[in-house]
Amino acid sequence: MTPEEETALKKRQKSRNLVLGGVLLFFVVLFYAITIVKMTD
Repeated sequence: MTPEEETALKKRQKSRNLVLGGVLLFFVVLFYAITIVKMTD
């Protein structure tokens, strides 16, 4: 694998990890909000 290909691969992996982290954070906040709403009923 050439250095250019390796750099491109690492860049794709980093962007994919950031997207997955964002989705995970969204679900954590969503479940937290749902829990708070259910507790106040």
